[in-house]
Amino acid sequence: MSEAKDGKMEKEAETTSVTAEEKLLLRRDTLLSAGTHIGTRMKTRDMEQFIYRVRPDGLFVLDVKKTDERIRIGAKFLARFEPSKIAAAAARLYAQEPVRRFCEATKAIPIIGRFVPGLLSNTLYPNRIEPDVLIVSDPTADSQAIREASSVGIPIVALCSTDNDFSGVDLVISTNNKGRRALAIIYWLLARQILRERGELALDKDLPLKVEDFETNISREEEGS
Repeated sequence: MSEAKDGKMEKEAETTSVTAEEKLLLRRDTLLSAGTHIGTRMKTRDMEQFIYRVRPDGLFVLDVKKTDERIRIGAKFLARFEPSKIAAAAARLYAQEPVRRFCEATKAIPIIGRFVPGLLSNTLYPNRIEPDVLIVSDPTADSQAIREASSVGIPIVALCSTDNDFSGVDLVISTNNKGRRALAIIYWLLARQILRERGELALDKDLPLKVEDFETNISREEEGS
């Protein structure tokens, strides 16, 4: 993703950066306890702008204020599309329930699990879908979805951690995109903010679904496998 391209998306969304005095969309301690700021031990040049520091154990830490800012930007942009023209992909296990619930709340199209080749690009595929915008939970895990969306000119909003690059991505939401609780909170916040931007939810109201409803519930055996 070029800086000019991302800058254009931000300008179109007519957003203002979150200052230190502004209130975050969710309490800072809630975001931190869910690990939304925890990255990986790898960083890309693309993600440097979103990194706050590196811990002694080598993990890169994301700036929660910038995560908050990018959720606002993403929601304002996504709210401009018809709900049925937004698709969200989740190949990773921990992203699947958050995406399913996000789509339930916003009336978007879920693409859960393995991405079927041709789903976006093959005009002869009977189950082909034609969204106007695509959200991906991890550019690495959802690379096939990104390739196809890019090939047909569909803009892409991506949840990116410290180890992701922006190839094919048009708008980035910086966050821990691998943690179960982190993904639940990010998708819950994104859904709530989209509905607020649409005028379907009052600014002082929450979703009827709780964050816990967005969280993938897996057995202890699956968790350890």
